[in-house]
Amino acid sequence: MTGNSFEHRLRRAAGAALAAGAAGSLGFMLHAGRRTATPILLLIFAIWVLSPFALLAAAYARAKRWPVRTRTTLYWTTLLVAVASLAIYGIADIGPLKRKTPVFVAVPPLSWAIPAIAVSIAALTSRRPSS
Repeated sequence: MTGNSFEHRLRRAAGAALAAGAAGSLGFMLHAGRRTATPILLLIFAIWVLSPFALLAAAYARAKRWPVRTRTTLYWTTLLVAVASLAIYGIADIGPLKRKTPVFVAVPPLSWAIPAIAVSIAALTSRRPSS
């Protein structure tokens, strides 16, 4: 297996995870707020919950021009954010938590920060000449 083949499969997996993570996160959020939230509040929360996926999608679209290390880091963090978001939102929605709102408020900023930090570090280290 060549590096390009692995990277191609990783990119495809990240793209699928991005779509599934966004759809699943939105589904969990809508299900959790179905009885208590007004339609406008659901819309605001939908934008909030989907925002990390929108940022990742924008980065994903531009990543082909990035160094390999930076792209690979983006793809892995996309997988991480998608899986973690689904797990956290699923537990919040289906699990025993009585107060679900804090989970849906706190996860998006973490989902922005983790890829931003990881991709920034990868980009900085990709530019340095190796010794």
